[in-house]
Formats: sequence, C-alpha cells, structure tokens
Amino acid sequence: MDRVKSSMQQVPNAIPKVIRRTTGGANSLELEKDNFERGQAVSINKAINTQEVAVKEKHARTCILGTHHEKGAHTFWAAVNRLPLSSNAVLCWKFCHVFHKLLRDGHPNVIKDSMRNKADLTDMSRMWGHLSEGYGKLCSIYLKLLITKMEFHIKNPRFPGNLQMSNRQLDEAGENDVNNFFQLTVEMFDYLECELNLFLGVFSSLDMSRSVSVTAAGQCRLAPLIQVILDSSHLYDYTVKLLFKLHSCLPADTLQGHRDRFQEQFKKLKGLFYRSSNLQYFKRLIQIPQLPENPPNFLRASALSEHISPVVVIPAESSSPESEHVVETDDLVDTDVPALPPALETKFDDLFGTSAAIDPFNFNSQNGLRKDDKDRLIEQLTREIQALKDELESFRLESGRLCQALRGRVNELEAELAEQSHLRLQAAGESEFLKAELDDLRRVREDSEKEQRSLTEIEKKAQANEQRYTKLKEKYSELVQSHADLLRKNAEVTRQMTVARAAQDEVDVVRREMQEKVKAAQEVADRQERDQLEQLQELQRELVSSRTELDSLKTTMASSQQASSEVLSTQLVALESEKAELVQSLSKVEAELVVHGEELERVQSSLATERESGVKTAEALQNQLNEKESREQALESQLVAARWSSLQGAVEEAEKIIQDSLAQIDDPAHISCTSSADYLASRCQASLDCMDRLHSAREAFLADNTGVSELVRVVTQCGHLVGDTIVQGSATSHMVPAGQADALSESVKACGAEALALLGQMKQQSSLSAADNGKLRAALEAILATAEELRPRGLELQQGELGDLVEQEMAATSAAVESAAARIEEMLNNSRAVDTGIKMEVNERILASCTELMQAIKELILSSKNLQKDIVESGRGAASMKEFYAKNSRWTEGLISASKAVGWGATVMVDAADLVVQGKGKFEELMVCSHEIAASTAQLVAASKVKADKDSGNLHRLQKASRGVTQATAAVVASTKSGKSQIEEKDTMDFSSMTLTQIKRQEMDAQVLVLELETRLQRERERLGELRKKHYELAGVAEGWGEQEEG
Repeated sequence: MDRVKSSMQQVPNAIPKVIRRTTGGANSLELEKDNFERGQAVSINKAINTQEVAVKEKHARTCILGTHHEKGAHTFWAAVNRLPLSSNAVLCWKFCHVFHKLLRDGHPNVIKDSMRNKADLTDMSRMWGHLSEGYGKLCSIYLKLLITKMEFHIKNPRFPGNLQMSNRQLDEAGENDVNNFFQLTVEMFDYLECELNLFLGVFSSLDMSRSVSVTAAGQCRLAPLIQVILDSSHLYDYTVKLLFKLHSCLPADTLQGHRDRFQEQFKKLKGLFYRSSNLQYFKRLIQIPQLPENPPNFLRASALSEHISPVVVIPAESSSPESEHVVETDDLVDTDVPALPPALETKFDDLFGTSAAIDPFNFNSQNGLRKDDKDRLIEQLTREIQALKDELESFRLESGRLCQALRGRVNELEAELAEQSHLRLQAAGESEFLKAELDDLRRVREDSEKEQRSLTEIEKKAQANEQRYTKLKEKYSELVQSHADLLRKNAEVTRQMTVARAAQDEVDVVRREMQEKVKAAQEVADRQERDQLEQLQELQRELVSSRTELDSLKTTMASSQQASSEVLSTQLVALESEKAELVQSLSKVEAELVVHGEELERVQSSLATERESGVKTAEALQNQLNEKESREQALESQLVAARWSSLQGAVEEAEKIIQDSLAQIDDPAHISCTSSADYLASRCQASLDCMDRLHSAREAFLADNTGVSELVRVVTQCGHLVGDTIVQGSATSHMVPAGQADALSESVKACGAEALALLGQMKQQSSLSAADNGKLRAALEAILATAEELRPRGLELQQGELGDLVEQEMAATSAAVESAAARIEEMLNNSRAVDTGIKMEVNERILASCTELMQAIKELILSSKNLQKDIVESGRGAASMKEFYAKNSRWTEGLISASKAVGWGATVMVDAADLVVQGKGKFEELMVCSHEIAASTAQLVAASKVKADKDSGNLHRLQKASRGVTQATAAVVASTKSGKSQIEEKDTMDFSSMTLTQIKRQEMDAQVLVLELETRLQRERERLGELRKKHYELAGVAEGWGEQEEG
C-alpha cells in the first residue's frame, strides 16, 4: 500500500484522464502469466536445489498456491523437467518432498497432470534403486511411495490428496459393497507399507546415537517424514474402521490375512511414531499421536467404540523457525472482498479522473505534452499498476493461506475439543464405572475376606491332601516295591513250597519208617518178653522139678543119707551154682527189658514231638500257599485288565489312524495328491495279509488271553495299512476317469466304515469273539480288483514271457550291433577298393567313426547286462532274473523299449552310412541317426541304473561306457560335417562371367528359394512336432501311460 501511495504522489498533474485500452488487456494477461511463471520458476528453483538443508516452507507454499492459481501442475512440471534429477540425489530427494506436498495440499488436478510423468518417475526410481546407501536408496523408496499415492488416488478419486474424510464419505467411497471395502483395505495396506518403508529407510540412514535432528543434513532427511506422519495417521484410522466393517460382513477366517498384515503394520507404525516423537526436530513442528498399547480386537464388534482416531496437530506457523514474520489475526485480509478494494478504486478515480469512463479514447487534451512522453508515462503507470495488482494478489493469496491455516487450526482445535469432550465423557463414564467398581470391590473385599478364611481352610485341606497325596505316593511306591518284592517272594515261596513238599515227603517217609521201627521194636520186645516168660516158666518148671527132685533126693537122702551123702552134697552144690546162674541171667533179662522200655518211651516221645512240629510246619506252609494263591489271583486280574487296556489303546489308535485317513479324503489340499494303481494294489495286498494275521491273533487271544502282545501289534499294523490303503485309493482316484474315480472313492469310504465297525466290535470285551473281518476283507478285495483293472496293460504279461522278452531284446540288440559293425567293416573295405582321393578319405573317416560308435555301443550293452545281473544278485530284486523283471514290470518295459531303440538306431545308421558312401544318401541322415543312437543309449543307461546301487562298480563302468558312446556320437557328427564341407568345396560358385542383370536375376531366384525353404522348414518343424507328439502317445499306450492319463 505504501508503494501505491508513493507511485500516486509521483504522478504529475498533467496526466491525461483517459487511458488507451485497445491492446492493454491482452498484454496484461500475458504479462501476468509471464510474471506467474517466473515467480513459480524462482520458487521451485529455491525449494529444489542441491543444498543439503530442509525445504523452506514459504517456497513450497508458493508452489502449492501456484497449482491452485493455474488449476493444475503444468508450470511445476515444466520447471522440474529442466532439473537434473537423475544426476544429483539431494536434488531428487528435495523434489520428492515438494512433489509430496503438492499431491497433498495442491490442486486436485495435480494428481491427474502428474500421471503423465509416471513412467519417468518409475525409471528414476529404478535407477536410484541400484544404490545401496545414501540419498540414492531413499530417493528410490520415496519415488515408489509417490507413484503408489498417485495410483491410489486415481483408483479412488473420492479420496482427497490430504486423505481427510468423514465417516460418511468413507462409506460412500466403498459404495456400501463389501468387495469394494475388501479391495480398498488391501490398497490401503500397500499404501501404508510404502509409507513405513520410507520411515524405516530414513531412520536406518541416520546415526541415531548423535543429535542428527538439529543438523541441517539430518533435517533435510527428516523433513519429508512430516507428510508421511500425516498420511499414515489417516491410513491407520481408515484401515481400522474398514476392518471393523469387514468383520461385520465376512467370516473371521476369511480376514485372517488382513488381521496378520494389520498386526505387523501396527507394531511398525507404533514404534516409528514413538521414535519420531522423541526427536527434537519434530517436537517444535508437529504433535505426533501415540497409538494404543494393543491393537484393536476386530473379533469383538464393541471394540470399535473404544477406537480413538489419531490426530496429528501442527502448531501455528509462528512457532516454526522458518517463519519470516508474525502475522496478527487482526491484520488478516478478508478473501471474500472483490478483486480491487474500494479505497484503491477511489484513489484510481481521483488519479485518472471520472471522465475516463465517459471518453476512454480521447487523447486530444494532453496539455501540450508530446505523444512519446505520454506513452512512456502510461507504460510506467501501467507497470506500477500491474506491480500493485501483483502485490495485491500476493497479499490476497497470503491472506487466503493464513485463513486456510487458521481454518485448519480451528478444525484441529475443534477435533481436539471433540476428542477432549469424548475423553471427558469417557472419563465421566469411567468415573461412574469406577464408582460402581469401587462398590463391587468393597463387596468383593468382604467376599474375599470370607473367601480368604475359606481359602485358609482350603489351603489346610490342600496341605492335608498334599500330605495325604505324598503318603499315598509313598504308599504307591511302597506298593510298587512290595509288588516287586512279592513277585520275587512268589518265586522264592514257590521254590520253598517245592522244598517244603520234598521235606514233607521226607517227613512222611521218616514217619512211616519210625512207625515201622516202633512196630518192629514192639514186636521184638513182645517176642523177647514172651521168650523171657517162656524161659521163666521153663525155669520155674525146672525149679519145681528141681525142688521135686530135691524133695525126692532129700527123701532119698534121708533114706540113704549116709550112702550117698557125698553124692548129694556134690549135686546140691552144682544145683546151687546153677540156681545162682539162672537168677543172674534172670536179672540181666529184667535189666534189658527195663532198658528197652525206656528206649521205647524215648522213641515215642520224639515221634510225638516230630509229629507236632510237622503239623505246624505244614499249617504254616499251607497259609503261605493260600496267601500266594490270593496274590497270584490279584496279580492275574491286574494283568488281565492291563492286557485289555493295552488292546483297547491299540484299537483306539487304529481308529484314529483310519479316521484321519478318511478326513484326508475330504481335505481340499489332498486333491493335488496322486498315486499309481501298482502301489495301491501292493497296499491292498499287504492289508489283506494283515487281515489273516489279525484273525489268527484274535483266535489265539480268545483261546489264551496271555498272547495279547501279538494282537496289539497286528491291530496297530492293520490300522496303518488300512489307513494307507484309504489315502492311496483316494490319491489314485484323482488319476482315473470320473466313473471309476467315483466307484473307487465309494469303495475306499466303505472300507474305512467297515474298518471302524470292526474296531468298534473289538473294543468291547463282550463282542470281541463275535467280531468278523469278512466285510472289511470284501471291501479290500473290491479295492484290489479296481486297482488291478487300472493297472497298465503292459503289466499283463506273464513272468516267464516278460523275463524272456528282456533277454530276447538284449540279445537282439547285441546281434543288431554286431551285424552293423560287420556291415560297416565290409563297407570300409569296398570303399577302399573303389573310391580314391577326397571321397575315399571322407568315407574312411566316416566309417571309422561309425565303427568306433558300434564298439562303444557293444561295450555299453555289455555293461548294462552286467549291471542288471548285479541288481538281481545283490538282493535288490527277486530270486531269479525273470521274477525280478516280472515284479518290476514298468521298469522292465522301459528297459525293453530302450534296447529296441538302440538296435533299431544302429541298423538305420548303417543303412544311412551305406547310402552316404555310395553317394546316394544325405549326410544329414547320418547325423540324425547318430543323435537318435545317443538318445537311445541315454534311455538305456537311465533304465539300467534306476535300481542300481550308487556305489556299484558296474554302474560306474556303465556310466563310463555311456560317456564313450556320447564321445563316439560326437565324432560321427564331426566327421560327417567335415566330409560334407570337403565335398561341397568342390562346387565353388563362379560369378565372374555373369552380367549385372543375370546376377540380379540369380539373386531374386535365391531369395525366392530362401523363402520357399524357410516356409518348408517351418512346415517340417510343425510336422516334426506332431510326429513327436504322436510318438509319445504311442509309446505311452505301449507302456500303459494312456490308462493313467485317463485315470
């Protein structure tokens, strides 16, 4: 305004009151445009330069206002395209910062105008991406972010550049379609991922151990993160709201990937916000919100009410160190006023007069001034007016910017006020909740005191239970130990019982012997007593007779006393002595009787004592025997229970295996699994064999329940085999036609159902004896029959036929190779006799290489035979070679095919060589035959070594022979090419005698021939492809591929 006043004071009084306006309007517009472009170019060059300092806010603001002025970004891109962005990383970094501001705060057409330069930005990002450190890597990440931002806003035009939207606008952006919301959430995840990558890239490039935020270089890198923080806060808020909306419409499993990705980005964003809020540079420029401690729980719909949108607050620009002056609110210019203020219009009328409106083209009253002076004065005044208009426009733009900033500040304060109100309401609710919770806590405390007392009692009971448990545990240990001891004692008691029984038998024998001895002694004593009584009676009789005789003698003596006194006295003396002897013998006999009586009493007392001790020992042994029998009965019952529980565990495990196999059939991931009919048949046969063992083991268990281990083992094995059969049957059904696949699937499911029914019967002790595996066997036999039908036709050969066929083919191949070698030798001799010169040399070289090839093939076939014998003899096959070939029929058929191909190739190559030597054949035929022989020998080597041990010596010899065949084939091809080149050298092309027209004609004919040959070559290549395809089909039918493809 001061400049306006000063310019008005400098205008002389003689100024005309009329201004010429014929061409002034167009010139002023062009001048205004030039001034605008010049000002924009200056601001862009000041904002985007090579100095490693942060972009000044006033220059970036001028660029933003320029986009609103021209309603686009043409001027910006015209100036930027002249900058060397690809040669200076700092310049590119600052360009990205300014461009990010324009995308956020510039005119909406900035995004559309910038999409024309997307390819250039992509190339520039790829170029800077080759650098692994410094600004180059950061520029690559930043450019990817800007490209992602432009693509996001092009796909979603409802989103403004600054991403500020209400909840209603967010719902309208998805058009209330869950698919749109789903896709929009994915795009926001990608957008936020780019923002986080730039965040992490800037932080990883800084040395956070120093105060980098106060240095110019550090601020240059940190300044763009303000825009990233603004975008990230909105993206986080919208992502949370969209995920809650999706969870209200879709199942939780469908959104598992969204939740996992949100969890990962939430952790990164929370950590980055926390690290940024601690930097001194951000504390004075932006107020960064803090995310909650834990991410929202999307599975709980009520958690949306607990979500608080993060609000990023940018303080007033007066607090920014980049502000150049302080603007008071009272000095702000109202943006609603007309283009020219009334005061300025009044001064303009006062200056130029009102007559200008009446006669604007009257230049006659110029008061004597010359025309040139007037024109200069008019131009000067026009320039000053234009300068004043520019200044006024700048004031208007500045006031508009300030108003916009204040409106933004008001919106932020309103948002903060709303947040504070929300927090106040939340605090009031929390206070009421806390009051209620306090009352509850008081009640809970009273209850807790009661519970504490009861808890004390419970703890005492728990301690008592713990002690009781400890005692029981100890008692259990003792019982286990006593059980072991009892088992040992049982063996000992058994041994003692055996000894006791033997002792009892000995006691009985001794008792019987003693009784017999006592009886014998009593009989002897009775007999001796009778004898003694008889002797005593006899002595008494003798005594009586002696006394009688004595009386008679006395009488006689009395009568003849004197006559026989001497004889009587003598007889008397003899009788007295005899009497004394008899009395002495009688006393001895009585003493012996007393001794025998004492001995008899002693024997009877010892027998009574032994009888009592024997009875006591027998009673003790009988008690021990009874205790042992009771313990054996208890142990036997425990053993029976343990056997049955182990059997039930095995049956349950088998049921789980089969149920898991049936579950795999319905698993979508199992659809990609395939199997062969051969393997399915082998699994079915193994399951049927196991059924026989299961029946035998069950019958043995029913007869003697002690043999449970064999039944448990067989049940577990049957579970595994039947489960494997179910899985392999389902996998095989994926390879067969639809009808057979459905039948096989039904058979497999029926097999699983029958297996579960059989195992269910075996779980019950009452139904174990009635369990019948006939239905399961029938189901397995049905699957086996289906597998046999699906097996390739080549497997239908008998064992002897297949084995003989292998031997015949190998012998035929050897014979063919021998015959080919003999023919080559014959051809070589004939060529030496007939041909001369270069032709003989070429023929000799070709036939010599063919001879070497035949020799290498013979060595290869011999090595293959030795390797096959090695496979059979080393135990890798069956007992004999024919049985081995029949068992491995698919491999055998491949071996037969390879042998046929080798023999056929050798025969065809000899025929081709014969024609070449005779001059009737083509060298190309010989080269093709050589390649076919190399391929056939490679097939033979692969078929031979597929079942061989990798450390086998014959395998190494076979591989060495294969390399020899390859080298010999290469020699044949090389000699053929060399011979062809030597023979074709004779046909040299001589064009010396041809005219220009003839050469042109020949050239045209050659071009026509080239085109014809190229067309023919293309047709022949297509024909070759079809032939190979048909060859593969026929080979597949011969080896059983067709049935598998149909399956």
